[in-house]
Amino acid sequence: MNRHIWILTGISTLIIVAALLLAPFAQPAGYHHFADQRGFLGIPNFNDVASNLAFLFSGTAGLIFLWSVHQDPAQTTFQDRRESLPYWVLFSAIASVAFGSIYYHWTPDIDHLLWDRLPIVIAITALLSATLVERISRDAGLWALPLLVVLAVLSVLYWYWTEQQGAGNLNFYIVMQFYSILLIVWISLRFPSRYTHGNGIYQIIALYAAAKVFEMLDAQIFAWTNGWISGHTLKHLVAAFAAYGIVRVLRKREAVKLC
Repeated sequence: MNRHIWILTGISTLIIVAALLLAPFAQPAGYHHFADQRGFLGIPNFNDVASNLAFLFSGTAGLIFLWSVHQDPAQTTFQDRRESLPYWVLFSAIASVAFGSIYYHWTPDIDHLLWDRLPIVIAITALLSATLVERISRDAGLWALPLLVVLAVLSVLYWYWTEQQGAGNLNFYIVMQFYSILLIVWISLRFPSRYTHGNGIYQIIALYAAAKVFEMLDAQIFAWTNGWISGHTLKHLVAAFAAYGIVRVLRKREAVKLC
């Protein structure tokens, strides 16, 4: 098991270093020009703003569930209560996405985007930590949690700093978001979970991938639906539903009984 941890650590370190050394990938100039810019009740970009409340619902639902678990001495969700730590970070970050993304979509620009991206990448790295805990090593996953969160924050701050220097570089941020997701999938395929319903992670990742596709098809979906909903609004709703899927898995699972 230690060999797998060292291999993952080595490969991940090389990928992060490569991201910092490769030619910078800049923020697309038209990123802030979303398809649905309609206001309502004095709120600009209303649908993209209001749809973020779905993240607040999912994150809060997760935090309430964790609190109920910690009040229940007979709980079966965690073999060791320390294993809930990545989920506290995860659901806190998901709830924070609502505020960061509302702040950004109210006035879309680079300065506001910083607060949108921070909780997103923190949530993803917290899920990676939880995956390590449940499939490879409890101690390694818990040890990795603060390191992953720090790297997540640094990836966003580094991107923002490069933007202020006039040469934006998304490489580090892209690695922390998408390489973390790839690692979650690879670890889940390679190592069984110590809990039932472990396969639920694939549905969650698939929904998040669909949300990213909707994001890329923002204007097209807005046109296809005759202005009823844009791809970016749909992205918020689907990604929040994916986050709620984690709550559903935790509610149902229990430790796998060894024969």
